[in-house]
Amino acid sequence: MSFLSAPRSVGAVACAVTLALFVTAWTPRLSWAQTTPPPAASPPAPATPRAAAQPTPDAPQAAPVQPGDAFGEGIALTAKTMIYVKGSGTWDKAFDTITGSFKKLKAYLDKEGLKADGLPMTIFTATDDTGFDYEAAIPIAEAPKNTPHGEINLGQSPEGQALKFVHRGSYGDLDNTYEAITNYLDDKRLEAKDMFIEEYVTDPVTADANKLVVNVYVLIKTGQSSPG
Repeated sequence: MSFLSAPRSVGAVACAVTLALFVTAWTPRLSWAQTTPPPAASPPAPATPRAAAQPTPDAPQAAPVQPGDAFGEGIALTAKTMIYVKGSGTWDKAFDTITGSFKKLKAYLDKEGLKADGLPMTIFTATDDTGFDYEAAIPIAEAPKNTPHGEINLGQSPEGQALKFVHRGSYGDLDNTYEAITNYLDDKRLEAKDMFIEEYVTDPVTADANKLVVNVYVLIKTGQSSPG
């Protein structure tokens, strides 16, 4: 039984053994915008971190996957030089937290006369029931002449074997995509690392918040055969 078919409580998630690391890292993300109540025969699920931020019936739904959109495509990520803001956030304010970090990064790029060399991304390094640790990053073509200081850091983006998935729609509706990703990994018997990446094809700072296009990269443990 997949953990997604059980009531989303910490105890139920802990019982799932097929994707232990993946579940530990993503349970808060998946339960963040839960809109479907548990079956009547099941005990009520505890409140999720985003219970107060659930979408209304009139909220826009995720756009359907379009022909050519990746869903489980195997890809090798290569390390790139990046500037990033490291921090923590709560699930109910995740989008505001992340976009706030990108505004700081863009201000730094303009000030230093640097050019982006890739799409902005958020690297989620840890999660729990209330929030997450992250690095909001922008790849750059060359290292800055002046060493960054304060909130801005210089580093390398993650590398390794990953699976790519495409999401279209609002940021809140990403939870539906993550549910589909979890089912996909379960079906393929793949085990994910304690990290995942959101790469924003549409600029989250300036684009319509309900019409985002996001590439999700799931890093998988070595020694596994990735599809695609």
